[in-house]
Amino acid sequence: MFVTQALKPNNEFWRYILGSVVIILASLIGQIPLGIAITIKSLNSNGDLTDKRSVESAMTSLEPNLLLFLMLLSFVFAMIGIYLVVKYFHQQSFLSVTTGRKKLDWHRILFSFGLWALVTVITTLITYYTSPENFEFNFKPIPFAILAMIAIVMIPIQTSTEEYVFRGYLMQGFAVLAKNRWFPLLMTSLIFGGMHFFNPEVAKMGKIIMIYYIGTGLFLGILTLMDDGLELSLGFHAANNLISALLVTSDWSAFQTHSVLKDVAEPTAGIDVILPVVIIFPILLFIFSKKYKWTNWKEKLTGKL
Repeated sequence: MFVTQALKPNNEFWRYILGSVVIILASLIGQIPLGIAITIKSLNSNGDLTDKRSVESAMTSLEPNLLLFLMLLSFVFAMIGIYLVVKYFHQQSFLSVTTGRKKLDWHRILFSFGLWALVTVITTLITYYTSPENFEFNFKPIPFAILAMIAIVMIPIQTSTEEYVFRGYLMQGFAVLAKNRWFPLLMTSLIFGGMHFFNPEVAKMGKIIMIYYIGTGLFLGILTLMDDGLELSLGFHAANNLISALLVTSDWSAFQTHSVLKDVAEPTAGIDVILPVVIIFPILLFIFSKKYKWTNWKEKLTGKL
């Protein structure tokens, strides 16, 4: 089983705490180029590096494609950190924090990616055609082509890094600590949601959007435990971020890109926050469960190890 692959002698929980510190440090190293770019931009505009608003202004004034690349670069370093920690600190194969299967199942990744990409495109088109006044046509061929090249390469690395950290590394780490399945599921969902607390969307739309972030973490954790691996969550997460970055941007989103559309409406947290968690995600779980013949839900989600 996927979560039990970490249950072995000399793989105590303290190793996961120390390993997490190493991964965070690797991510911070990857943020150095972004810091340098912000510093240069701020100094060139006579900004004050001790003023938060001045730094934020310098950051947002960077060319969007360059800013996106520099923001995503830290995830490349974090992924390297995960690989080194798993291989040399925990003495595990990278496959063991990926799946309980003998090899990575690309069909699962592609099916999950395609399903959520289709849902995202359809819902975006419905929203656009029902409320066109809330959008501006933002498409510019050359900037969009550069965006597409950056996004197609870098965003799957970003989303995969998050999946390996939360649904892979920490899911197994909390399983080592608690010797059950419900505690890792709960903790990784809460930490994943908490990681998004300082996103600009939260400041703009209010703390109620945390329902969506924590709910998404819970959904991805259920996928991982029921399907015995990260493949479905890897595909879903990549589709969610990639298609969103290419289709719609806004002045208040975490990723501000040369996308096709720009959302100019005043953001509000309403049914669009609750709907995915209580309706869409359960429907997706039903689809996945039928396709992959999931059984014994209670044991797989709450049972002891």
